[in-house]
Amino acid sequence: MWRAFLGHLKKLPPGNFLRCPLIAGRFLTRLPLPDPGPVSGPDFGRCAVLFPLVGLVLGSIVWGLSGLLTAAGIPDLGMAAALVLVVWVGLTGGLHLDGLADTADAWIGGLGNRNRTLEIMRDPGSGPFGVLALILALLCKWTALSALMTAGAPASLIWIPVLARAQLLVLILTTPSARPEGLGAEVRAHVPPTLAWIWVVVTLAASAPFLGAQWFGLVVAAAVLFLLWRRSMMARLGGFSGDTAGALVELSETLLLVVAVFLA
Repeated sequence: MWRAFLGHLKKLPPGNFLRCPLIAGRFLTRLPLPDPGPVSGPDFGRCAVLFPLVGLVLGSIVWGLSGLLTAAGIPDLGMAAALVLVVWVGLTGGLHLDGLADTADAWIGGLGNRNRTLEIMRDPGSGPFGVLALILALLCKWTALSALMTAGAPASLIWIPVLARAQLLVLILTTPSARPEGLGAEVRAHVPPTLAWIWVVVTLAASAPFLGAQWFGLVVAAAVLFLLWRRSMMARLGGFSGDTAGALVELSETLLLVVAVFLA
């Protein structure tokens, strides 16, 4: 396993040690990171292994901010949770929320037809089902954040974004792209599978000591959601798209926040 890992590192062109974190970070966030220069589909594929690391950065910011607001003694933690959620959404630029909205419109409006579903997802506008999905997801996130901050901003706030983006990596490794000519197909073709699986295992192992007794429940919830959503994608599209991948991240974060409340 480690021999394959080292072999992959040797194949990286000079500068990739810095370029990959920048590419992955700029792809999934709106953090003010330096420009890594021209980026192609193969670059996204090689750097996709760092998606969980991007989740760790996001989760650390969310956890740190929630801890500061909780320690500040704000009388209404609901307002503090709303501020944390605004920052969380801003950090990602609403990227995954956009995927959730497009997918909700397409899944319901597509009426089970693959071509119609893909056509709706290509439409830049949002319909009523997409708006409803956004409202419900953000409402669940805000309520769960408020409850977790009341409990003292636990470490689960760090690891939930990490687990959600580890699922994104597993999706790329296990699921074909719905559009052979799309970016997803190019990313999947160039992601180093051995290194990617190492990152998934490391992510799960690293999160266990911090999550403690919650770890098993959160991992099981994430796995069940992944299997159900993957099955739905395969049945409807024969693979994943950028929108359905974004929807997976958003659904995962929402579900894991809710589960964390019950486990807390």
